[in-house]
Amino acid sequence: MAVYLIAVCNPFGQRAENALFTEDVGAGPAWIYDWSGQAYGSPALPPLNQSATPTLIVGMAAVVAITLIRRNWWQGCAAAGVVTVTLAATQAGKMFLPRPDLIGAHVSLVDPSFPSGHVGIAAALSLAFALIASPRVRPYVLATGTLWVAVTGGAVLATYHHRPSDVLGSTLLACACYRLATRLLPPVVGAPDVVRAPRALPATALAAAGALVAGARDDSLTQSLIFAVTAFLCAALLWFTAADGCSAARTRHACPARTRREG
Repeated sequence: MAVYLIAVCNPFGQRAENALFTEDVGAGPAWIYDWSGQAYGSPALPPLNQSATPTLIVGMAAVVAITLIRRNWWQGCAAAGVVTVTLAATQAGKMFLPRPDLIGAHVSLVDPSFPSGHVGIAAALSLAFALIASPRVRPYVLATGTLWVAVTGGAVLATYHHRPSDVLGSTLLACACYRLATRLLPPVVGAPDVVRAPRALPATALAAAGALVAGARDDSLTQSLIFAVTAFLCAALLWFTAADGCSAARTRHACPARTRREG
């Protein structure tokens, strides 16, 4: 809500974000344009453009399948809840959080777009898989999800599909749902003691590279840097939220088992 009030509901935020759009050029100069699904006949990297709904369906099916295989029922329910609440909130935002025209902007710049549903799908699914992944696989799941969010955020910005506040808002929303889910999960008795700790440097460096490529445009270095920094910030928020949440969950769940064995 703070992002919405600062970037959408006051003239300074609107001017700053609208200045990033060059309407007479459009999405064509974006490096990722040929993979955004906006060019005629071009493929769309999930969850961009028409691939958003199939990505959501396949992702939810994978969450259910992994839950059934590993029989981690509480984590599976929490993962499904993170995705459902995040996506429901992004759609509700577009319906009930208008973009008031405070600066006499062009008609194409006043449609509600906060928060981003595309980035919401990538962030929510990434966090959902982090919840249900085994401890040994979780660092790789987090690294992949971080890269995915960085590329998705950079792509929707560079193609003028969303503003920086839109992608930040959806990422914060997904992270809030994840942290709430981890706090509501019941303790797991007999959780594994040895868990590979996620390494932030390789994952964030990969996310930074993805954000730079996905957010780059041929016509403006300033826009490219702003889009890349915003996309990387979203990826960093997801990484540190999930890594810290997993560490807290491990401590809360595994410590009782260790104490009993040591005793």
